[in-house]
Amino acid sequence: MESCDIKIDKEGIWYYRGAHMFRKEILCVFFESLKIDECGKYFIEMGDERCPLDVEDTVFVVAAVYGKRSEKNSEDRIDIMLTDDSLEKLDLGTLYVGKDNVLYCAVKNRKFPARFSRNSYYQLAEFIEQEEKENSFFINLNKEKYLINNNLF
Repeated sequence: MESCDIKIDKEGIWYYRGAHMFRKEILCVFFESLKIDECGKYFIEMGDERCPLDVEDTVFVVAAVYGKRSEKNSEDRIDIMLTDDSLEKLDLGTLYVGKDNVLYCAVKNRKFPARFSRNSYYQLAEFIEQEEKENSFFINLNKEKYLINNNLF
């Protein structure tokens, strides 16, 4: 596979040959065509063409966190906004701490890892509690305790 000169930095910003890619309509097509192989390598696949990406960390970055309370069944939930401008329910069972103490989760039906930006981490931190006897952290939501694990993805 030849390189297609697309790089994605750790903040989820796309570059083509060093120039910032900012046109949403182009990025939307790339996000829709995004794949990841069994080795964790990202590529864009369109028809018979496959373009490998140079990804510094993850393609998806959590840009914002929103806590919500459902009026109908009184269940709380946490939603996340990703760098592709999509909004999805945070899969609390996939939270983990990776290299350099960066927080991650799985997104897009657990197909891709996503890195929390600094701002989104601080937003989520409002929900995080620490186990007193152990050095572990969790989120308690709807009477369920979700542990934040280390290096799971």
